Amino acid sequence: MQIFSFHLVETTLAITVKTLFRPPKRGQVAGLRHVECMVAMTLGAPIFSPARMQWRSLAVFAAWESQEALDAFLADHKLGRALSGGWHVRLELLRRWGKFPELNDFLPTMEDIDPHRPVVAVTLARLKIPQVFRFIRWGKPVEKQVRDHPGTSLALAAIRPPRTFSTFSVWRSLQEMTEMVNGKGSLPNSGHHAHAMQERERKDFHHQFTTLRFRVISEHGVWLGRSDFVPK
Repeated sequence: MQIFSFHLVETTLAITVKTLFRPPKRGQVAGLRHVECMVAMTLGAPIFSPARMQWRSLAVFAAWESQEALDAFLADHKLGRALSGGWHVRLELLRRWGKFPELNDFLPTMEDIDPHRPVVAVTLARLKIPQVFRFIRWGKPVEKQVRDHPGTSLALAAIRPPRTFSTFSVWRSLQEMTEMVNGKGSLPNSGHHAHAMQERERKDFHHQFTTLRFRVISEHGVWLGRSDFVPK
């Protein structure tokens, strides 16, 4: 079964930089369909602050032919062994919006109809460089909205300079996530995400953009001293 994985690990600056410039490639790793290697970022932190880009925190989002392929990568590949010392989730695709050429062949494997089920949301984008400051202006309020939402147990962003940007969030329930996306609910500033999406429709920030929704297959390892981000 085709799966996705999202990894977080504390490492050295040298390993992070090397991974950004020389990421694994499809064809070099058995069963790897696509990979994005990025630096983790704190949602809502000031743009020019040490807390914003965490150069020793490596975030990796990958698509695989099977769990066995991921297991072999974590056991046998140099980067995989480094990632195995951190935290990761294995994911089954539920829904996909937008287009991202490397992922367009992946189709949802099940229907997400239970509003109380925990879900993981991932966005992946290639920014238009002239739109960066406009993207920041509209994106920062959304970052804080997601970060501070009581329905998220883990929420962060990641970047591979200069133009690859991603967000990752673990939600207590599908219902809470969709209410946030659509600007519903009674929480303060609940319309930030919906307004930003309207602005993107008016004038796109991205060359390529996709939003992916997942069911968690399993959770492994430790991040920030925790190993239980996915609600049971």
